[in-house]
Amino acid sequence: MRDHGPWKILASREMYADRYVQVELDQVIRPDKQPGQHVVVQMKAGVCVLPLDERGWVYLTSEFHYAIGRISLEAVSGGIEPGEDPLETARRELQEELGLVATHWHPLVRLDPYTTIIRSPVQLYLATGLAPAPAAPEGTELIETVCLPLAEAIQRIHCGELTHAPTCVALLMAAAIGSTKEAV
Repeated sequence: MRDHGPWKILASREMYADRYVQVELDQVIRPDKQPGQHVVVQMKAGVCVLPLDERGWVYLTSEFHYAIGRISLEAVSGGIEPGEDPLETARRELQEELGLVATHWHPLVRLDPYTTIIRSPVQLYLATGLAPAPAAPEGTELIETVCLPLAEAIQRIHCGELTHAPTCVALLMAAAIGSTKEAV
C-alpha cells in the first residue's frame, strides 16, 4: 500500500498500453476511507506551439481529429518522443505540421489539460521570427494552415469555435504578453 495524496493505493494493474497511451486500474482506499477503484490514463507528454508573426498574426492548424469527430482549429501540437527535449519536439512539430521554423522560442507554461483521470502534461511555447521550411506531416495528418490576427483567434475562443484547451491558454497568454517584442 502507498499513499497518493489523501488516497491509498492498494494495487495497480495495467489494463492497456501502446506507444501513445497507458491505462491503469488502481484498487484504492478513497479519502472517505471506503474501498474503490480508480482509473488513470497516462498519455504521452506533449507540446503546443503558437507561431506568431511580426504583424501579430497567428498560424493555426485546421484538421479533422478522430476522437472528437470534427475539424478542430488549434496551434501546432504533438507528443514528446522518448529521449526528446520538449523544445526539440516543438521545433520538429512546427516544421512538420506547418512548414515553419522560428528563430525565437518563448516557453509560456506547462499545464495539465486534464486532472481527474488523465495525466498528459503539455508544454506551451510562443514561436516568433518565423520563416518557411519544408513541411512533413505524418500520414494521418491532413492539415490546412489558417493564418489570422491574434485578436480574431481570441474571438474564436469566445464564440466556442476554438476549443482546444492548450491553444486557448497559449492564445490568451500571447495576448497578455502584448507585442511580439516583449515575448522574445
